[in-house]
Amino acid sequence: MAFNMISKVVNGVKGGVVGSLKGSADIGSASIKVVKDITVNTVKGASDLIETGIHVPASIMSGAINGVSELGVTVVKSVKGIVNGAIQGSMESGIKENDAVKGIVAQAVLSAKDLGLNVADVAVEAVKGAVNGIKQVGGDTISATKNSIVAAMEAAKEVGDETLTSVKTALHSSVDGAKDILDEIKK
Repeated sequence: MAFNMISKVVNGVKGGVVGSLKGSADIGSASIKVVKDITVNTVKGASDLIETGIHVPASIMSGAINGVSELGVTVVKSVKGIVNGAIQGSMESGIKENDAVKGIVAQAVLSAKDLGLNVADVAVEAVKGAVNGIKQVGGDTISATKNSIVAAMEAAKEVGDETLTSVKTALHSSVDGAKDILDEIKK
């Protein structure tokens, strides 16, 4: 039952993103509001799944990133906006900050692998999008930075050691505060 519902969430979000963004001149900017609105509506429709933690936000991210990729635009450049919108919509819908950040950032990294994208670049954009989304809703940006980096690293580890190394290097050089967080993770 839950898997079937999650699959419906992914496909519904993907269809909503494609339909809403098709023909848009600036998909990066438009994706924040579109994904936020779709997230709010999806969570309302899947309220029986909210208690499953990170699965709903991850499913929303999967559908959104696959929808954008279907439009034929550069997905990596859109990831920050997609993540930002998914975070804002998740938080507005009552999903806990930690679950939203971890589910969405991890799924962005895993979707990047599935779509053949540069996983390190997507990880950086996902972390930046998560922190920006949390900032927009007045959440804890320090916690969001740490949780998003940890989620990106854990997802990269699932992909493989080489990917983990490239994600770590990219985060270290591109995300404010990442060096200290990565050093803390080592301990």
